[in-house]
Amino acid sequence: MTAPRQMALTTFVMPLGYHRNSWRRPGSRAEEVPGLAFLADIARKAEQAKLDALFFGDVVHATPTMRGDTMMNGFYEPMTTLSALAACTSRIGLIGTMSTSLTEPYNTARQLASLDHLSGGRAGWNIVTSADGFRNFGVPSAPEPAERYRRAAEFVAVVEALWDSWSDDAVVVDREGGRWLDTAKLRRIDFAGEYFDVEGPINIPRSPQGRPVLVQAGSSGPGMALGTSVADAIYTAQPDHAQAVEFYARSKRMIAEAGRDPEHVKIIPGIVPVVADTQREADEIAAELSSFLDVEQGRVQIAGDLGVDLADLELDEAIPAERFAEIGTLSSRQGIYRRKSLEQGLTLRELIFDRARSTGHQWIAGTAATIADRMQEWFESRACDGFNLNSPYNPDGFDRICDGLVPELQERGLFRAEYAETTLRGHLGLARPAVEF
Repeated sequence: MTAPRQMALTTFVMPLGYHRNSWRRPGSRAEEVPGLAFLADIARKAEQAKLDALFFGDVVHATPTMRGDTMMNGFYEPMTTLSALAACTSRIGLIGTMSTSLTEPYNTARQLASLDHLSGGRAGWNIVTSADGFRNFGVPSAPEPAERYRRAAEFVAVVEALWDSWSDDAVVVDREGGRWLDTAKLRRIDFAGEYFDVEGPINIPRSPQGRPVLVQAGSSGPGMALGTSVADAIYTAQPDHAQAVEFYARSKRMIAEAGRDPEHVKIIPGIVPVVADTQREADEIAAELSSFLDVEQGRVQIAGDLGVDLADLELDEAIPAERFAEIGTLSSRQGIYRRKSLEQGLTLRELIFDRARSTGHQWIAGTAATIADRMQEWFESRACDGFNLNSPYNPDGFDRICDGLVPELQERGLFRAEYAETTLRGHLGLARPAVEF
């Protein structure tokens, strides 16, 4: 008998809160960022709720920080942070972002394999390309998107080949014979491509999961092509149910066309839930969070997101279509801003508040039951395979998610009550990749 389908649930860890400026709320523990103690409390809370994984995004430059944006920043470098959290937890997955544009495959393969060993098989890699920060790495300007994604596809191929450069039984620990390692069970990869020439093998044994879980976050055409060809899970921003259903169907179709099993790739949109005991209380919390926003700072941040000048616009007029035309090829997130401005008619002020609370994701304020109703509708209508939970404010907002919303989903049979597996692949129902020698 086939087990009932259950949600994948991860959480986007942002200690200062997903809602812009929510750190201004009393009790936010903002003074403790970027230290470990507060972060460890969040990780342990997520594990107590039996979530699949902690997810850390990353920005490897200070551009948004210089615009006053304390949400999209690099205050926590993912690999060092997740290694510390591996020692504070025992079951929850640990997904970290590393850019294929601004590092090298060998380094990435080593770091993730090491994290997988240190955590007992809980590592995941969120594969991204970068559009900014290149001058910090000795590169004068960002390559075109098509080139960044070609490099990304080749980068992933090298990393996977390095992970497979050791046999599972290479470590023999033969005390009598004096051999810790059977060197015949290692091989060079001798990869020669457009961007990389890598000899190999990697210098670390094959990890507990064989390969750490691959995650990709991007909903543009090139992003979808990459994600559907390599990823085990795909993060996406989908604020509209009908468009989410269409994205889900298109992604699953592309996965099948790539020769992969669509049921083995999770589509996971973000959601920002404000959980309260009553709808009135939820609305009051949402209003309080909005009250912390600096509107002019929000104007600067949206202008930075779009790469266009918005200084001359009145707050109560919409961004004109020609401003979006100046951008050329829109990213998936810029496309959401365009739809909200041109199709939904949001003014600049409304877009600033919408961005502050959701950044293009689905936002909902309500009781645990009403939020679970929405999530169940999306899940059962094949708009998603689960959700990336973005806590609007911390620590209380995340406590309400873990203590109220997740138990509601568990009671409905939509999410596990206890961990049944020990690895991230196990949590997500993914097989361990085999390697042949």
